[in-house]
Amino acid sequence: MQILDGKIASQSVKEQLAAEVHQLLAAGNRAPHLAAILVGSNGASETYVASKVKNCAEIGFESTLIRLNADVSEEELLNTIRQLNEDPKIDGILVQLPLPKHISEPKVIETISAEKDVDGFHPVSVGRLVQGLETFIPATPYGIMLMLEHYKIPTKGKHAVVIGRSNIVGRPMSVLLSSNHPYGNCTVTICHSHTPDLAAVCRQGDIIVAALGKPEFVTADMVKEGAIIIDVGITRVEDATAKKGFRIKGDVAFDQVSPKASYITPVPGGVGLMTIAGLMKNTLVAYKRTLQ
Repeated sequence: MQILDGKIASQSVKEQLAAEVHQLLAAGNRAPHLAAILVGSNGASETYVASKVKNCAEIGFESTLIRLNADVSEEELLNTIRQLNEDPKIDGILVQLPLPKHISEPKVIETISAEKDVDGFHPVSVGRLVQGLETFIPATPYGIMLMLEHYKIPTKGKHAVVIGRSNIVGRPMSVLLSSNHPYGNCTVTICHSHTPDLAAVCRQGDIIVAALGKPEFVTADMVKEGAIIIDVGITRVEDATAKKGFRIKGDVAFDQVSPKASYITPVPGGVGLMTIAGLMKNTLVAYKRTLQ
């Protein structure tokens, strides 16, 4: 069993990006610029956004963090996005999800300019992805593909089982794994809450991507020997014995499943770090388009 270490793989991506940014700056260009909007003070969202800002600095990007109160009106948030759309010095825009219930996430996503949609959620980005055209790939699936590439994990002809059908991970992951790509060409099954005998389907999987948001859902009896396990889940579970009062759990029962796996991602330290790497790569692509 080999650990797919997100720290090592993401560092490799970041070093490549930093070298490219260094060359661009040396040629007299401005730095790439990512703008993030954080609504409210959700603890997990605060952590994610802080990590994104830190990674921007490490690579040589500029970043702007816009904080809005949880009771901000939908129209005020949309106007903030429109201002960033019009700013020629902003290359990428992300609005940290989830949003307060009074704000429509689809409306927010559609308001972000497709040219600055570095999260890859805009309908234009999704449509181009499905058609196999160049586009911004949603950051988490992109990060997973980058991890498969870093560790040179063969996927051609394998049966991939994706648990979860969200627009953020499950659906785009199924498209990428089935695409004609060096780390695609899988036969893909998507499972969800209405899948009969989900465990039996999972046992057929050479690759399992768990992205349903239920801590330790995937257990040893659901996994065949030698499977490749990609754990996208990240849930705070209360634990009085932990220093912070909680522990981070993935969707896979790691201690049970890892002895049966050929490769497995840990939580934390796996896919989450690769998500940020994917976001940074998307931001550099958006920036280079503005230079052209």
